[in-house]
Parts: sequence; structure tokens; C-alpha cells
Amino acid sequence: MTKNITLAIDPDVLDRVRVIAAERKTTVNGMVRDYLERVAATEEKASRFSERLTELRKRSQFEVGPITWTRDSLYER
Repeated sequence: MTKNITLAIDPDVLDRVRVIAAERKTTVNGMVRDYLERVAATEEKASRFSERLTELRKRSQFEVGPITWTRDSLYER
């Protein structure tokens, strides 16, 4: 079930967006809905990636040895 929300938007912006929506054969409501769905999907994907990375890091056998260099020595040429 969908929920209705109310947005406050500058009238000039709304006029421009209505034109864009018409050119895309959609509505302002449809554009906002699609945008919010993409934002939610992107966040979910990033969250899953972060969880997977943390899981792999915990299982990793990799060990870093002692740091034998300085920042200055890295930039010496």
C-alpha cells in the first residue's frame, strides 16, 4: 500500500519540473517516487556491501607487518 506525503517546493521549480515530467511522459509524483526508490535501493546495496566487507575482513588471515617507512621516505625521489 502506498502512502501520500506532502512536499513544499518553490513554485518556479515545480513549474520547471512539470515541463520535464511532461517531456518524459510521466508525472512529478512519478519522478519523485522513482527517485526515492533509487535512493532506497542504493542505500540497501551500500549497506549489504559494507556488511559483506566487514564479514570478509573478520575472516581474513592477512596480517600487516611492521611499518618500516616514513611518509617523507615515500616521497623521496
